[in-house]
Amino acid sequence: MDDGLVRCGWADVPSGPHWQLYRTYHDQEWGRPVHGGAALFERMSLEAFQSGLSWLIILRKRENFRRAFSGFDIEKVAGYTDADVQRLLVDDGIVRNRAKIEATITNARAAADLGSAADLSELLWSFAPQSRPRPADGSEIPSTSAESKAMARELKRRGFRFVGPTTAYALMQATGMVDDHIRACWVPPTR
Repeated sequence: MDDGLVRCGWADVPSGPHWQLYRTYHDQEWGRPVHGGAALFERMSLEAFQSGLSWLIILRKRENFRRAFSGFDIEKVAGYTDADVQRLLVDDGIVRNRAKIEATITNARAAADLGSAADLSELLWSFAPQSRPRPADGSEIPSTSAESKAMARELKRRGFRFVGPTTAYALMQATGMVDDHIRACWVPPTR
């Protein structure tokens, strides 16, 4: 169903059973500024789970991830035990990857060590670059940046796992730290 709006190429492919899910995510969420520790922890975790997979897989399972990981409440996930890891490994509603599950728990503990959920937000947003013009098309969008490399380095230094420069850049895109909507895209700039 074509509504006549210009979108970024990845969100404007009206085919397949779940294309509307992509479109809705693009139109209402991707690239919009996200603040708050729990919301950013969720995005960080989902980006890590997406590594090597299609984003559509993660979008389709998002509510299951929220249920399985206690709404991405940092303190609750930080308290997960080996029994929780085993529970998650048999939960077919999520991506059952031991390394990613354990990284999510480790990341919750590292986030909790920052002091508060607001501190995670402050840390991540400290790497947001100055505003820049939107790219003309998808070919101008990088997979990493100096800022995402610095973010990944700092997160690793603080004990976070599964958040390399590419995942950090995807997190920055998803949470509005960078605006990679193409110039012709109908979604208005937010920064």
